[in-house]
Amino acid sequence: MNRILLTIAGLLTMAFIAAACERDYMSEHGFSLPEGDPIAGKEVFLYMQCHECHSIRNIDLPSIPLTDPPFVELGGSVTKVKTYGDLVTSIINPSHKLAEGYPVDVISNNGESKMRNYNGVMTVQELTDIVMFLQPHYKVIIPHATYPPYR
Repeated sequence: MNRILLTIAGLLTMAFIAAACERDYMSEHGFSLPEGDPIAGKEVFLYMQCHECHSIRNIDLPSIPLTDPPFVELGGSVTKVKTYGDLVTSIINPSHKLAEGYPVDVISNNGESKMRNYNGVMTVQELTDIVMFLQPHYKVIIPHATYPPYR
């Protein structure tokens, strides 16, 4: 009987160890990019011509000749913190979450973002610089809500 219990305990221990060793290759845990430079980020934003399609609340950016005005405004008041990860994801995978409050045909083609894919031309440093430039332009507000009286 003791031998059977020891065998079961051994098998359970090995199963637990095997499960603990299994990796979640899509996990964000342990992932961190270096800090960026917000001044360099503005330069990259202009160099990559992000302002062709994006404006930034309360920031004057030069216009690009022969283009339509920017369609998607960045920054401003939001009800949820725009984390470093949110902004990185929006840049490297813009179809992950499309901008809300805009006509679908303005921001997407067949459900995919119209934003150009910069992953092959943008360095990690440029990415982190843009994120550090954009992040301070978001202001978190608490949404006003009225609730009916409890009865």
